[in-house]
Amino acid sequence: MSRLSIPGNAELTGDLRKQVESIDATGADSTVLRVLGHRPDMIESYFKFYYPLHNSGIVDPALKELVRLKIAALNQCLT
Repeated sequence: MSRLSIPGNAELTGDLRKQVESIDATGADSTVLRVLGHRPDMIESYFKFYYPLHNSGIVDPALKELVRLKIAALNQCLT
């Protein structure tokens, strides 16, 4: 299974670094954003795809997130 490194703050670009620091300050998990830092040119396109998919449909977004977290745990993934 492939693994991506989790970039530190020094490796992130300006706006992304600010977002990660803001998330970290709340105690939430910034791992997904950090990993997306490998391709900052694709972040905006990714979220244009992801948010409508995650926030709409017949399955509640909270349940989708729980399923995503369970799949990540089963695969020993931090995200």
